[in-house]
Amino acid sequence: MGYLFAWAVRKLGTAADRQVDQALDTGIDRLHTLVSDRLGADDPALQQAAEEARDGQDELAVDTRQWLALTINNAAKKDEEFAKALMVAVEAVQAAARAAGGASAGGDGIAIGGDAEIHAAGGSVAAVRIDGPVTVGIPANPQQPGAEKG
Repeated sequence: MGYLFAWAVRKLGTAADRQVDQALDTGIDRLHTLVSDRLGADDPALQQAAEEARDGQDELAVDTRQWLALTINNAAKKDEEFAKALMVAVEAVQAAARAAGGASAGGDGIAIGGDAEIHAAGGSVAAVRIDGPVTVGIPANPQQPGAEKG
C-alpha cells in the first residue's frame, strides 16, 4: 500500500521533493499500472488513496490502507495471474528501494537504513520503540495499587 501511495504522492500530491531513484520510480510506476489496470482506475479505494495524496497527506489513513489492501487481496484471490504479477512487481520495487539505499516506513513503522544495533545489559531494556509500560526487575510480591505499605 505504501508504494501505491508513494506513486500517488509523486504524481498527484503537493510534496515538493518527488525525486526518487530511476529504477525505484520505474518499479513503482509498474506496480501502480498493474493494480490500477486490474482494479480499474475508478476503483473507490484507489480514488480515496489518490484524494489523500492530493490533499498532501504524508501517509494513507489507516482505514484507507486497510480498504485498499482488502481490495487488492480480494482481486489477487480471484486472479492467480494477477497475484503472481503483483508479487513480482512488489519484489522488484523492494529490491530497487534496497539498491537505492533508501529506507522508508509507513503507518507505525520504523525504517532504519543500514546497520543497527540495540543492546541491553544489567537488567535494562533497549528498543527502537516501546509502545506501552515496561517494568524491569519486578519484585516477587508487588503491592497492588492503593494497598497500604507496612
